Amino acid sequence: MRLLLVEDDNHVAAALSAVLARHGFDVTHARSGEEALQALVPEGNGFGVVLLDLGLPDQDGYEVCGKIRKRTSTPVIMVTARSDVRSRIHGLNLGADDYVVKPYDTGELLARIHAVSRRTAPEDTGTGGDGVLRLGAVHIELPTRQVSVDGSVVQLTRKEFDLLALLAQRPGVVFRREQIISEVWRTSWEGTGRTLEVHVASLRAKLRMPALIETVRGVGYRLVAPAS
Repeated sequence: MRLLLVEDDNHVAAALSAVLARHGFDVTHARSGEEALQALVPEGNGFGVVLLDLGLPDQDGYEVCGKIRKRTSTPVIMVTARSDVRSRIHGLNLGADDYVVKPYDTGELLARIHAVSRRTAPEDTGTGGDGVLRLGAVHIELPTRQVSVDGSVVQLTRKEFDLLALLAQRPGVVFRREQIISEVWRTSWEGTGRTLEVHVASLRAKLRMPALIETVRGVGYRLVAPAS
């Protein structure tokens, strides 16, 4: 996912960009409101999320958020030291999709980025009007929870299907192990890591496509869409 980081402090931006890059994000750094607005032309310029610090040198961050919302529907997460409810409400009313207060936990920030991008992703991305994800020879029928490869149905367990469907709805996007465990198993990472590895191995074997799910070392997994 491409992410626009709007932050005037170069040291903060460098550290955060490094963390985001390790988690699969392609980060572009804008140091001012005007630079951010230019980067979003035309129509969001392919960015999946804007991480907007409100303390900018040239314009008020709230003003920048309003201008961004007039130009594009790209999700905006405001980042600020202002923790009062009135400030949060003001930001959300201007069109922000979420609001993170400094100092924040990096894991929480990553979770919020993924949550916002899921909520705002077009419903038809990779999915036909019939609710079927088509990834080359692999068809995933979301309404019936049925998976087929080259027309042959593959029997999956409930968790195997949930795992595959999660990855397949955003091909190429790296999902952190903690995020997968939270969304598929509805629990924390502790003690569940081995279960995830077993399910990934089982999916690769059942689908007979070991390269379909790629391990991103130290981070998690992503689905590599096969050629049609």
